[in-house]
Amino acid sequence: MKIIRGRVIKYPDSVDTDAIIPARYLNITDSRELAKHVFEDYDPKFRLKVKTHPIIVAGGNFGCGSSREHAVIALKTAGVKAIVAESYARIFFRNSINLGLPALQVSGVSSKVSDGDEISIDLENWKLKNHNSGITLEIKPLPSIIMGILESGGLENYLKERKGKW
Repeated sequence: MKIIRGRVIKYPDSVDTDAIIPARYLNITDSRELAKHVFEDYDPKFRLKVKTHPIIVAGGNFGCGSSREHAVIALKTAGVKAIVAESYARIFFRNSINLGLPALQVSGVSSKVSDGDEISIDLENWKLKNHNSGITLEIKPLPSIIMGILESGGLENYLKERKGKW
């Protein structure tokens, strides 16, 4: 997971969890079924776009609103490989890490990356490169324990891998 590369779907500030997965689908427990409804009302073409554009870039406060894991589960299952935003709602950020979906913070990203741009995310050197413009931005580094959780695919796997090693 050291480098994630792909095209971008771009969203503005304050995209809330109700936009990501509408509340009417919160009774669904099958992640594949849940993924069919990601951004259903907010961006109806998302399911088509994510097949070729697996990285979300957003402004500030991404994932605000209800503290539901469903939003992260649906995004990850739909094919999102990483989210890069100016900032996150705290609970959404932690849900992303716990479920193994990289949520990266990059100052200025919303003004330096456009919808459809191809970017690479270097998680070893903490750099984001926009291949369309040539601009490189600094990624706010994540602590090694968080990287361990992401590399394990989420907190549950991380703990299973370390069972008896404490």
